[in-house]
Amino acid sequence: MSTKYIFVTGGVVSGIGKGITAASLGCLLKARGLEVRNQKFDPYINVDPGMMSPIQHGEVFITDDGAETDLDIGHYERFTDVSLDVESDITSGMVYRDVINREREGGYMGTTVQVVPHIINEIKSHVFCGAKKDKPDVVIIEIGGTVGDMESLPYLEAIRQITYQVGHENVLFLHVTLVPYLKMAGEVKTKPTQHSVQKLLSLGIQPDILVCRSEVPLEKSVREKIALYCNIDLDCVIPNLDVDTVYALPVMLEEEGLANVICRKLGIAQFVEPDLRAWYQIIERNRAAHQPVDVALVGKYVSLHDAYLSVVESLTHASIEMGLDVNLRWVSAEDIEKDGAAAHLDEVDAVLVPGGFGPRGMSGMIEAADYARTAEKPFFGIGLGMQMAVVAFARKAAGIESAHSTESEISCQPIFILPDLSIADQNGVSEEGIQLTPEEKPMRRGVCDCSIKPGSRLQTVYRQDLISERHHHRWEFNMSWKDELQEAGLVFSGLSPDGKKVEAIELADHPWYIGVIYHPEFKSRPIRPHPLFRDYLKAALRFRKAKKN
Repeated sequence: MSTKYIFVTGGVVSGIGKGITAASLGCLLKARGLEVRNQKFDPYINVDPGMMSPIQHGEVFITDDGAETDLDIGHYERFTDVSLDVESDITSGMVYRDVINREREGGYMGTTVQVVPHIINEIKSHVFCGAKKDKPDVVIIEIGGTVGDMESLPYLEAIRQITYQVGHENVLFLHVTLVPYLKMAGEVKTKPTQHSVQKLLSLGIQPDILVCRSEVPLEKSVREKIALYCNIDLDCVIPNLDVDTVYALPVMLEEEGLANVICRKLGIAQFVEPDLRAWYQIIERNRAAHQPVDVALVGKYVSLHDAYLSVVESLTHASIEMGLDVNLRWVSAEDIEKDGAAAHLDEVDAVLVPGGFGPRGMSGMIEAADYARTAEKPFFGIGLGMQMAVVAFARKAAGIESAHSTESEISCQPIFILPDLSIADQNGVSEEGIQLTPEEKPMRRGVCDCSIKPGSRLQTVYRQDLISERHHHRWEFNMSWKDELQEAGLVFSGLSPDGKKVEAIELADHPWYIGVIYHPEFKSRPIRPHPLFRDYLKAALRFRKAKKN
């Protein structure tokens, strides 16, 4: 079978759910025995989201190969359980950078380089790259932004041209749109959807399927009206109602017939009867969850919850499996600096400090980690959270009063340092006195192995001696302090296989206190929660029950 291409666009408003729809569609097609690959094109000029503020853009999702990608790539992986790579998220910045570099190298033989055809061709080459590399049955490509946005025009022209290159029978256009409900009038309005489709038509694209976001069920008369004025079949108007959990969406879209319609239109043979029992179980367990657990997430970017999306979803995965109702309390690390840790953490059952970059909020994270240590509350530190937990231990338990990370930009006894730079150059300035760019500073990204200490809690959690997790950090533990901290009671439960880097720490005399430099949240799945998050919530539940008794 020739590779089929499904292009997912969005209209009317941003944040309408294109990413979740594309991810759910991947789940449904994979359940039919098809090899599926998801991909996203983002129209912003940034080369990748790695340098973008999490408060503005949300989290940076890291793939196995270390690519810094949009958070929608996390949705794709969680719903399809397929590990993606750098080709899964292409930005305008990447496209223009590669075209300009090629022009500078003489790759265009002196011709005038323009949006048409050169930028368009570059976009198309990325669409075809994934299909050539992995040879999937279906490639699902989400076009970021909203139809009508100026910056999205090259992508829409590219996907229009692809139809003629691979044949109409191998391409399907799925448009996600809004059908608003006016409460005062008591009716839904189809005009926004009609206008959005008209804009697509003006660009030469006729959508084959409309996925209609709505707060209320769409009556048959409304769907008939949309079908008539948008030139599509009635069964191609797919309602997408608001749901209690995003993990109910694959089941809802299956019941609305989305995957069956797509297979029919693309001439795809359904190799197996779709088995969605695991997703039905997720819905049932989520509805049955009744045991409350209070978890404090102490972070730098809590004003935008999407900044910690994968951490939140990982907690959700574990809580659904365990029948827990996690009450997540968002605590700013800077508020802890002002008010003290007890004011914000006394009432919770567990403390979690996730990753981040930069000195802001570090003092609050250190206080939170030390509070959890002395109060014997379950503590989970990830990335920067693990680093600040080690700093807290070094200061309070090992007596190293000025212990800190050189990322803090203050004079300190360096517990965490930039590797491959001398201690004198830890402020990010080269020996020649030139400020280093972020790209010039060493960084560990993507999958790395970790050897687990026998008999440690970490080994109890993983039930393995060697694991593989995704990393995204620059500062590494300064191994010259290892013996001193170990003597004070810090357990180095995870090391790189060569023993030169610290991957995980824990406290042996604490009910549950673990810090990891890597990011386990990127490998958690709704049908397969990450063991660290599962064990962490078990500890939180034990603490809550003990507190009541």
